[in-house]
Amino acid sequence: MNSKQSAEITAKDIIGNPKYQAICYGGFREKTRDIEPTIAQLKEDLQLLSAMNIKVLRTYNVHNKEVSNLLIAIRELKKEDSNFEMYVMLGAWIDCKNAWTALPPIHNVESERNAVEIAEAVRLSNEYPDIIKIIAVGNEAMVKWAASYYVEPAIILKWVNHLQNLKNEKKLPSTLWVTTSDNFASWGGGDAEYHVEDLKQLIQAVDYISMHTYPMHDTHYHPVFWGVLEREKLVSEKQKIDFAMVRARDYAINQYRNVSNYMKSLGVNKPIAIGETGWASLSSELYGNSGSKATDEYKSALFYKLMREWTNKERISLFYFEAFDEQWKDSGNPSGSENHFGLINLQGQAKYALWEMVDNGVFKNLARDGQPITKTYNGDEKALWQDVKTPSMLKTN
Repeated sequence: MNSKQSAEITAKDIIGNPKYQAICYGGFREKTRDIEPTIAQLKEDLQLLSAMNIKVLRTYNVHNKEVSNLLIAIRELKKEDSNFEMYVMLGAWIDCKNAWTALPPIHNVESERNAVEIAEAVRLSNEYPDIIKIIAVGNEAMVKWAASYYVEPAIILKWVNHLQNLKNEKKLPSTLWVTTSDNFASWGGGDAEYHVEDLKQLIQAVDYISMHTYPMHDTHYHPVFWGVLEREKLVSEKQKIDFAMVRARDYAINQYRNVSNYMKSLGVNKPIAIGETGWASLSSELYGNSGSKATDEYKSALFYKLMREWTNKERISLFYFEAFDEQWKDSGNPSGSENHFGLINLQGQAKYALWEMVDNGVFKNLARDGQPITKTYNGDEKALWQDVKTPSMLKTN
């Protein structure tokens, strides 16, 4: 595919099209983002993802060189191979005044950094129109449990309108789509406290809705679906887990439908994508063996499969979180769940979700940091199952 053809592919062609499989991407390997992945490392990752038939990447901010280098890496791969195809949903980080400081956050006043993020997102989108097809203004920037940094919807609305105006003024490609990627509740799919006028205007202003759903977290916080039902007591341990994971998927579907119903109640009908969902393979905290017993490679693989099957069938874009494990997210706690959402770990091993791809030779002649892609547990399924715990009985009222 040449640059002219990829320039003609637009977000409208991508969102809701199962031919364009999507994933959330971060290329950091070390315990700090001060050590950035090289362009060569980024190209390795891109080739692995392309082999998996991924064609759309979601990024989160333009603070570092990582994203600008990612765009260089994509462009270089396209020059090397005219059939190489990869597009980007570019994230611009948004937060409030005093976010991440010792001072109390002021949620209705924004950080001065936001304008820098947006300006850089605009610059990159104009430089790489054949690659960047979407700008997302903020990541979980409105949800109130993001207490250290969230902003009121008026701030997101301001920047979405700014970008839409730039499109109208021909200062951005007219086919570029603009959204914000946020928790289902922030999009009106949960508590009514979010149903404010600025959110209603935001739903009118974006080109599509990018919503997040995380049943894994709610195995602890709201476990209405999580556990073994009384009627399942006598089935096998595997069946108990399988039934619980289907309920986890259905919980995500319900959150999607709640957002859709709220949007339609406003007289709006736009595409809704899953901007983020995932299931960690390890946790030392609330979701691990001392908590909800949710995290292991079997359950994370099953969630990935169930979510891909549902979204492909319904023609919903799924930006799965995430491609590779990243250890900077909880650098002081190697077993922290945030470090273990990837489909491929830091040793270049494909987790159980991708074992079949390894068997099928998808990663043949490809490597990550010199490591050929092999299977976790040396491909021993019995060894993997030693780490799989059955959830407790579901408490019913």
